[in-house]
Amino acid sequence: MTEFLTHVSWWVPLYGLVGAVLTLPWSTGIVRRTGPRPAAYFNVLMTVLALIHGSIVFRAIWNQDSQELMFNWLQVADLNLSFAVDISGVSVGAMELITGLSLLAQIFALGYMEKDWALARFFGLMGFFEGAMSGLVISNSLFLTYGLLELLTLSTYLFVGFWYAQPLVVTAARDAFLTKRVGDVLLLMGVVALASLAGSLNFNDLYEWAETANLPPLTANLLGLALIAGPIGKCAQFPLHLWLDEAMEGPNPASILRNSVVVSCGAYVLIKLQPILNISPLALTTLVVIGTMTAIGASLVAIAQIDIKRALSHSTSAFLGLVFIAVGMQWTDFALLVLFTHAFAKALLFMSVGSIIATTSNQNLTEMGGLWSKMPATTIAFVVGSAGLIGLTPLGSFWALERGLDTFWTSQSWIVAVILLFNCLTAINLTRVFRLAFLGKPQPKTRRAPEVPWTMAVPMVTLTITTLLVPLMMQSLSLLPDWNYINRTAVVLLMLSGLVGTVLGAVLELRRTWSRPMQRSLRFVQDLLAYDFYIDRLYRVSVVLVVQQLSKFNSWLDQYVVDGAVNLVGLATIFSGQGLKYIGSGQSQFYIVTILLGISLLTAIFSWPFLQALGFDPFAF
Repeated sequence: MTEFLTHVSWWVPLYGLVGAVLTLPWSTGIVRRTGPRPAAYFNVLMTVLALIHGSIVFRAIWNQDSQELMFNWLQVADLNLSFAVDISGVSVGAMELITGLSLLAQIFALGYMEKDWALARFFGLMGFFEGAMSGLVISNSLFLTYGLLELLTLSTYLFVGFWYAQPLVVTAARDAFLTKRVGDVLLLMGVVALASLAGSLNFNDLYEWAETANLPPLTANLLGLALIAGPIGKCAQFPLHLWLDEAMEGPNPASILRNSVVVSCGAYVLIKLQPILNISPLALTTLVVIGTMTAIGASLVAIAQIDIKRALSHSTSAFLGLVFIAVGMQWTDFALLVLFTHAFAKALLFMSVGSIIATTSNQNLTEMGGLWSKMPATTIAFVVGSAGLIGLTPLGSFWALERGLDTFWTSQSWIVAVILLFNCLTAINLTRVFRLAFLGKPQPKTRRAPEVPWTMAVPMVTLTITTLLVPLMMQSLSLLPDWNYINRTAVVLLMLSGLVGTVLGAVLELRRTWSRPMQRSLRFVQDLLAYDFYIDRLYRVSVVLVVQQLSKFNSWLDQYVVDGAVNLVGLATIFSGQGLKYIGSGQSQFYIVTILLGISLLTAIFSWPFLQALGFDPFAF
């Protein structure tokens, strides 16, 4: 039985898609009498089956060699497109992480979306989300991976625009979709070029090709830049990072998955592409530069946000910046460890934030306060999630960041400084959010804030316990370092950076009115961080302005040049036809003379250059 389930492990992504299909009678309005909740139950049931199936496969293949399942799809001449599935401990473990967090997010959504009229449509999208992510992590074909990335882009658009009656939501969904499409189009160009160069799109074949590839430097660099463009957009890295901020307009249960595992799927694809990117030194350097800018820049921007979801979403971009640095430096084990530990803690943080939003109907940090005594389970969840992200306590991210410090300790000391600064800024941001939301005096919107119902509390408490147990999970998977060889100096510096950040976040003066400072320099810094370094305004005066002017020029060219030429031909035809009808006598002799004169005139015109070339001038006589 176990061998059969392992052989059909590609069924696991289909469970979510089947759950999405089962919701159609309710989401399309065919079934209304029962209400939308049966659709949610069907989707939850399929996710449970996917989780059970995946857990059996994971226990069966752990510490065993990876297996590849091949499904031929299209073979025409030299073109062979196939779906390859990788069954290994890493891929199946990632699939289990996705299905587990999807199940908790769906149960949480039962309470959060209880009174929403589009509950069935929401759960249909959740199943679609889950299926695409599960299929992506076990995909061993770049062709299949790209198709699933496109499904994730579509899912993001539908989730962000879920409440489409609000104009701001529609704008956010459009911007998120178009921003990610920029990276997807460039990635498609890289996929097509790679298919023609390597002759295959299966990762194993691409790895063999990359070992012996001898491309011109320009071709190799352009190919590498095209391949990393897609993950840059999916992971909300600079300069394609603004979409994650706007994506917070969607429902919070979708944000739980989007900030924990959806954006991580783009980083996972980047890790799979890493052996191919070795042929492009420029692409590797670009990854390091972009990752550093995003890790530090997004951490600074998060500190200035007053929307609680956006403060955490910028933190997600910053964490994925570390993954880009790791891939650019060819240390994928550190990248995988960051993705693993970040997923649990960030999902827990967004669950606690969702509980706050559901209770207070508010996302503005300046209008919160005093929630710690009114919502104890939510408070504990936020504290545990924050501790799981900061390299201060021996929870998951502490060991992930320690691995990074130990990896780059001797070779790249500047990356060690980046990780320590990133950890300090993250601690400042999370401590600031905790103070504004949970401490202080209750504000008008938080005076009556009871704890969330059990449908939201149970998954939140479950994930709280799971986050606390992440170090034990890492130990059972042999991911913790050997105590005899641990870098004690790195551990002390990591804990010190987290402690300094926590203290600074605790003593930092926080004015709920957010009054403007008198000093011009401080006002400039405040606006610079709050408005994300004015990246959106920079786009308006650069890319958007160029596109607008080009569109206006094309409109003018089409209206006055192209249409003008067509209209001129039409007018000439009309007037010539109107003029010729008056000279039609009906006599054939007149028509013959006219034809002869016309032929003679044309012959003279076309013969003139030849006559001049021969030295004959008719007008000389």
